[in-house]
Amino acid sequence: MKIAGMVLAAGAGRRMGSPKALVHDPDGVTWVVRAARLLDDAGCAPVVVVVGAAAEQVRAELAGMPVEVVEATNWPEGMGASLRTGLTALGAAAGSDDPAGSDDPAGSDDPAGSDDAAGSDDAAGSDDAVGADAAVGYDADAGPEGVLVVPVDVPGLTVSVLQRITAAGSRRALVRAVYGGRPGHPVLLGREHWDGVIASARGDQGARAYLKEHAVVEIECSDLAEGADVDTVGQLPEGHRPG
Repeated sequence: MKIAGMVLAAGAGRRMGSPKALVHDPDGVTWVVRAARLLDDAGCAPVVVVVGAAAEQVRAELAGMPVEVVEATNWPEGMGASLRTGLTALGAAAGSDDPAGSDDPAGSDDPAGSDDAAGSDDAAGSDDAVGADAAVGYDADAGPEGVLVVPVDVPGLTVSVLQRITAAGSRRALVRAVYGGRPGHPVLLGREHWDGVIASARGDQGARAYLKEHAVVEIECSDLAEGADVDTVGQLPEGHRPG
């Protein structure tokens, strides 16, 4: 089964003081690069990175990586715009009837600075322009059954978490990681849900409304990683620093 990966990295990171995509880990690797590598290492294909704030700087970080970059031009609208942009790009490339362009699976409390798939400020409306490279390149007949959505601001994520969630994937799947019973990331959206997420994703709520209305499989991952999202400098893990 083929599962795509999506990094939501369009937010301005207002509470952080700069875009969280450009925060560096102790090895000097930016969070956007780290998140994209995790998805690639977990076997996701294609890997789509949605950018917005500081788009050119974030693109430069991703140069040479096996990812597709799409730009959410209306990212200030909120997380919903980013997710719609990413899903729309995937759906258009597949040439399917599953438009794509939903937003993050769950709202965030950082309206214009979070790239959280559960609600952030990465944005671009369903009709938002997504840039010339928005059509993700892959064979429509072998298109993904779903997409694993990862916000850029969860530095504790590991490949093992992504693989555990991906293993439950299918066209009909709605799956999310939980940590000690608390909803977190990543969130897996089966392809049959893309239209619904696109239609309902608005503002900073991401896909929260859609997930509340549908049966979601929750998979405990606290044995594998720390799933907390990071919004402020004071929350940064040791050795991590703003870009």
